[in-house]
Amino acid sequence: MCGIVGYIGKRDSKDILIEGLKKLEYRGYDSAGIAVFTDHGLEIRKSKGRLAVLEDKLRDEPIEGSVGIGHTRWATHGKPSDVNSHPHTDNSHKFSVVHNGIVENYLDLKEELAEKGHRFLSETDTEVISHLIADEYDGDIVKAVQRAVKRMRGAFALGVLTEYESDRLVAVRFASPLIIGIGEGENFIGSDIPAILEHTRNVYILNDGEMAVLRRGSVELMTTDGEIISKEIFHVDWDLVTAEKAGFDHFMLKEIHEQPQAYRDTMMGRISEDGKSVDLKEVEMTDEQIKAISKIHIVACGTAYHAGLVGKTVIESLARIPVETDVASEYRYRSPIITPDTLVIVVSQSGETADTLAALREAKRNDARVLAITNVVGSSIARDADDVITTWAGPEIAVASTKAYSSQLIAFYLLGLYLAQVRGTKTQDEITEVIDAMKQLPEQVERILEQSDIYKQVAEAVSKHSNLFFIGRGLDFAVAQEGSLKLKEISYIHSEAYPAGELKHGTLALIEEGIPVISLVTQEELYEKTLSNIKEVKARGAHVLAIANAGSEAEVGRSVDELFAIPKTLPILTPALSVVPLQLLSYHASLALGHDVDKPRNLAKSVTVE
Repeated sequence: MCGIVGYIGKRDSKDILIEGLKKLEYRGYDSAGIAVFTDHGLEIRKSKGRLAVLEDKLRDEPIEGSVGIGHTRWATHGKPSDVNSHPHTDNSHKFSVVHNGIVENYLDLKEELAEKGHRFLSETDTEVISHLIADEYDGDIVKAVQRAVKRMRGAFALGVLTEYESDRLVAVRFASPLIIGIGEGENFIGSDIPAILEHTRNVYILNDGEMAVLRRGSVELMTTDGEIISKEIFHVDWDLVTAEKAGFDHFMLKEIHEQPQAYRDTMMGRISEDGKSVDLKEVEMTDEQIKAISKIHIVACGTAYHAGLVGKTVIESLARIPVETDVASEYRYRSPIITPDTLVIVVSQSGETADTLAALREAKRNDARVLAITNVVGSSIARDADDVITTWAGPEIAVASTKAYSSQLIAFYLLGLYLAQVRGTKTQDEITEVIDAMKQLPEQVERILEQSDIYKQVAEAVSKHSNLFFIGRGLDFAVAQEGSLKLKEISYIHSEAYPAGELKHGTLALIEEGIPVISLVTQEELYEKTLSNIKEVKARGAHVLAIANAGSEAEVGRSVDELFAIPKTLPILTPALSVVPLQLLSYHASLALGHDVDKPRNLAKSVTVE
């Protein structure tokens, strides 16, 4: 996820671009840049770091012009740096591109263009786009862009300028948001409404496969096939704060609703075109090294640790490798047994978690290979690890993690399948079955979110209690731990998660009349045993709320007070769905208690001290 803004009009574009980028820093903030048509041609200023760094550079190296594009970046290809920052140009410096999304086949295109003499400076997929458009250009920038996007695979939104046609700004959308702002004698592009809200409230919202050609006094809309289209103008009546949250009341709720796209983005480019295999190019281990792995340690903190608990079962089930899961703050101090054939997987949303970074370095001191799962390209953990699987969830603003956690689950599924392929522990049909089910997850999450209001009333009832419990077996217990943490950290209600089979070993003493117990019942092979445990707490007066698979309502419903059904998927994939109702319950419970959902007390987004 990145932020795009563009302007064509009569005013100085620099200030409009910078102010627009400030409104989009929640979409990315590891680097920023602008490209502007000046009296001297196309000029670019860009810098690694927050937008303030770019502003300082512009004070020292000012540029003026009435047409320009800008970008604030959340890195997906290439670490944050000046050269990897957008906008990117071709070798002639006549074409400039800003880009949000991922071009899956950029390496193939890069190789083809290099054979034609194109020289590349950055590690990004975006630079390839600027060269590709330049290669296709024959005097008409619109047709050049159309031909270029037909050769690109992935999800992207583009803003394109060429010095040869300085009176036009071209915008394209493929599965990544882009809007067109309509003004008087001026027009705008933006990846989100906040970027342009100060200047206009009239916008066109582009759909996938659509593009716009902006001039100072006109906007022409068409498909990427060149078919002219018309659209109704959408009038924005949000205030700026609401607009930054895309109309949602809080960033946490927005990020919960962004999970389907985060799933798609994290899978993108990592599943073969025929859907039969996983291709993790970023894992540079040879087949021999993968086959030699004798055990895996998963090390993380908090929510990332809970993702690791799911990852343990996923890897053991698919790849048949023994896995230990450790809390990072304890890992070094227990003198873990690390051998050369141990793979250590560290998981961190920010890539800067101090305890996880220390555990990584302990593993490296013991000659282990380290694979990182993180949401931040170029972070300390990403730099120090041998292999990195980036979760393309985009920036997460709310302190309580939602889409970063669920994207980590997707990364574990991809990794588990990849290891299984190499080690031959699953047949081709078994791997294809899991991949096919994974592809359905985004739409299934969307169906859960369509019913999000049903959790509000239950959450309000839950908020009236000072204690409650989460129970589950197998993968359900792993998700129960995340659900319990989410409730605690934003609602401040005391909750505990227990393996359902452990209740009779002491926990039943805490069950009293009316206490809520949230039970996950998604693992079909454990239905009977979990229902037996539910009856134990029901017999002692608990009010049981169950999360269960669609189709099991009759079987599970007889044993519980309230039931929420999630779409049916493979048992191994249910955590990617069952966590969503728990996130919504926590959100609405916190709201009912009047707490600051996005900024819970005593907590920080990135824990950079031990």
